[in-house]
Amino acid sequence: MIMKKFSILVTILISIMTFSQQQGKLRKVAAVGFLNVENLWDTIRSADYIDGTKDLTNPAFHRSIPFDSIKFLESEKYDGIWSDHALIGKKVVKYQNGSEDFTPKSAKNYNSNIYRTKLFNEAKVISEMGAQYTKTAPAVVGLIEVENRQVIEDLIKEPALRKYDYGIIHYNSYDYRGIDVALIYQKRRFIPVNSLKKELKIFGDSGKREYTRDILVVTGFLDDEKVAFFMNHWPSRRGGEEVSLAKRNAAAALLKQQMDSIRATDPTTKLFAMGDFNDDPVSSSLKNYLKAQPSPKDLSETTPYLNLMYPLYKKGVASLAYQDAPNLFDQIIVSKNLLSDQVTKEYSVYKAEIFAPPYLVNKEGNYKGYPFRSWNGDQFTGGYSDHFPAFVILQKEP
Repeated sequence: MIMKKFSILVTILISIMTFSQQQGKLRKVAAVGFLNVENLWDTIRSADYIDGTKDLTNPAFHRSIPFDSIKFLESEKYDGIWSDHALIGKKVVKYQNGSEDFTPKSAKNYNSNIYRTKLFNEAKVISEMGAQYTKTAPAVVGLIEVENRQVIEDLIKEPALRKYDYGIIHYNSYDYRGIDVALIYQKRRFIPVNSLKKELKIFGDSGKREYTRDILVVTGFLDDEKVAFFMNHWPSRRGGEEVSLAKRNAAAALLKQQMDSIRATDPTTKLFAMGDFNDDPVSSSLKNYLKAQPSPKDLSETTPYLNLMYPLYKKGVASLAYQDAPNLFDQIIVSKNLLSDQVTKEYSVYKAEIFAPPYLVNKEGNYKGYPFRSWNGDQFTGGYSDHFPAFVILQKEP
């Protein structure tokens, strides 16, 4: 019964308006979205190489390297607390806990055929997100659970994406598994001006540092309008929701600080915070720390951020399920200057959706109605992700 209910919950209502009717309002449109690509690793065991003798803003400061290359590099293993200050002047290697699991010699038998299937699948999803409204691929797409820049390079070269000429913004994080967030963008639509990663520093009950994903902050111009994107993959609920909540509260506080900072510098900048928050729209992290509001009527100068997924959550829409419990962890939050009662010469939100076409939904078995994930333990299913993607459609006059 629960699984059947979840299957109903994830069904996305299609607007009754035809595209020709939409064109009367949506004279210029853009889709912005993201997806969790569920462990997009290459087949080579890797490690993080951190060269503290370089400028810390240089991408070569922190890069992913093949495990077999370590012996050729001047380095030491570093087991202390990772921070820019502690790493200055050192060349160190950080081992990725997840990398060994995604190789041909692992229990997953993660070979080039599986890798190519993963790339094909994720490219198909990206190319179709929001296309029923825009007739093209998204202008900007966030990625969650990518191993390194190389897998993103391979992804955007897939036939489904190659013609859109996507650029990449990616930084390696200190995540204990070795996964990161990233952003890809159509170069003709979005011009990045600045990007940075904000390290989230969290600690367990013992006081020991726990390493997780950074928040990626990107500013630039989307079709000539000043925007900022904040890509998130907050700490998981490992150990239980309540036990781990403080870590996500810390992530929310860091995100709010970054959003507030950009908004204070230039209030005209349109802000998009998106990603896998590992919390629902009503959770303390989003409601009390980020102060993401459920409705436009709740917005003010002190509470300027709207959670576009709150209405979907109240309708029972979910983006994933764990042990038969549906959740809407995948969310998009925007600043209030993206809201308008009418179509104007600047972008405003038309609608937000969880993207769940039939091919992304399990059709049978114990997981009927769940996202058609790539992995069932060590068994590759041929599926796509354990999360449904999310997107927002923007509209304006030409």
